[in-house]
Amino acid sequence: MLPFYSTLLRRQMYNDTLQMTILFDFFGDLLTSKQREYFDLYHNEDLSLSEIAERAGISRQGVYDMIARAEKTLIDIEQKTGVVKRWRETRDVLRRAGEMAKELQLLCCDGEAASLATELVLTIESCKD
Repeated sequence: MLPFYSTLLRRQMYNDTLQMTILFDFFGDLLTSKQREYFDLYHNEDLSLSEIAERAGISRQGVYDMIARAEKTLIDIEQKTGVVKRWRETRDVLRRAGEMAKELQLLCCDGEAASLATELVLTIESCKD
C-alpha cells in the first residue's frame, strides 16, 4: 500500500474510533450491558475481537455482531437527536468567544471595561470544563 493511502486509512480509522468513543460517552448508558462491555473493550481498551471472544467465551463473529449493533445504535441515536452535533457546535462557538474575550481583554487597559473583559474570559473558560 502506498504510504499516502496508509496514512489516510490510519487517520480515517482514528477518526472513526474517536467518533464512536464520543457517541459512547454521550449515549453508552442506552446500550445493553454486554454491548457496553464489548464496545468498551474494543474501542477504549484496544482489545482485538479474538481477545474479547476468548474472555467472553463466545465466537469472534459474536463479538463483532455485538459491537456492530452497539455502533449502529449509537449512530441511530445521534441521527435522531443531534446532541453530539449541537455539543460540537457549542464547543466551537465557546472556543471562538473565548478567543475574542482574550483579545478584548488585551485591548482594555484599565477600569471597568478591563474588569468586565477579565470576568468574561473567566466565565467562558469555566464553560469549557
